[in-house]
Amino acid sequence: MKYKLLGKSGLKVSELCLGTMGFGTEAGWGADKETSFAIMDAFAAAGGNFLDTANIYKLGTSEKLIGEFVSTRDRDYFVIATKYSLKDNQTNPNASGNNRKNMMRSVEASLKRLQTDFIDVLYLHIWDDLTPMDEILRGLDDLVRQGKVNYIAISDTPAWMVAKGNTLAELMGWSQFIALQVEYSLIQRSPERDLIPMAKHFGMTLIPWAPMAGGALTGKYLRGEAGRIKPGSNRLNEGSVLITKEVIAIAEKLGVEPAHVALKWTMQQGFSSIPVVGATKVSQLLENLKTVDVVIPEADMAALDAASAIDLGFPGKFFLEEGVRLNNFGGFFDKIEKRK
Repeated sequence: MKYKLLGKSGLKVSELCLGTMGFGTEAGWGADKETSFAIMDAFAAAGGNFLDTANIYKLGTSEKLIGEFVSTRDRDYFVIATKYSLKDNQTNPNASGNNRKNMMRSVEASLKRLQTDFIDVLYLHIWDDLTPMDEILRGLDDLVRQGKVNYIAISDTPAWMVAKGNTLAELMGWSQFIALQVEYSLIQRSPERDLIPMAKHFGMTLIPWAPMAGGALTGKYLRGEAGRIKPGSNRLNEGSVLITKEVIAIAEKLGVEPAHVALKWTMQQGFSSIPVVGATKVSQLLENLKTVDVVIPEADMAALDAASAIDLGFPGKFFLEEGVRLNNFGGFFDKIEKRK
């Protein structure tokens, strides 16, 4: 396993992030304690140190299992990322949302479940479109100053609001978001319109969730296997099936599994990207860990890009027009160095 710097920070995290949403057996599915521990042991043995959870995952069981696991091992080896925002109870209207009251309440509960004095990375989980960004940032910065949180990040939030947040944080000398977690895969490329360009501008690491589109990109549904994706999902529509078939074809050509191709595509995008790899079986994790040794040739990357291309809309598509480039660059577009 290799390590990447998370955003503009000096924090070193493994090139794959272990998703633990399935740690616990609530709702009739998931990994029990013994299996969850075995998965984390296998991940650590491979050099993995980046664990992703949230207060709401398996009604808190995910955090509890991580806390039990880490308490008997080297806590400082692991980079634990958790999230606040979503309800972990329904006792009152401030037991959910982005507000400071819920933030402080949720973090204290997470610290107890995780059996730790600090959270390495705390995400705002989902934008509530209610709480002022300055309230959020001041609360997060207070947690950093108190030593309860080391770094802050954000998930599932509009690009313009994230940009406002990091700009305000820089102006005020507060902690800035160093990572952005969003759904991103060959089947879900809409973040390329605004979210990913914004993240690149601010030097934020992209943390794709559902990089295999809920298992669709492994080809399991084309083989008639069961899964949690329901019929009618856009992950199983005609376009998604065509993309999946391209993934399978390239995987066969390279002698690897379709999951490896789907995951590696998110890692070879030319910007900092660390996909979340969930597992409820040790065998799933061990198979996905092989992704780090896979290299997708440039021609195959181009084929995947073409099969999954989206309409960037305005102004992204407008900027690609030859006439616009001619006017903007005076005919020198191909001769000018581009910012990465």
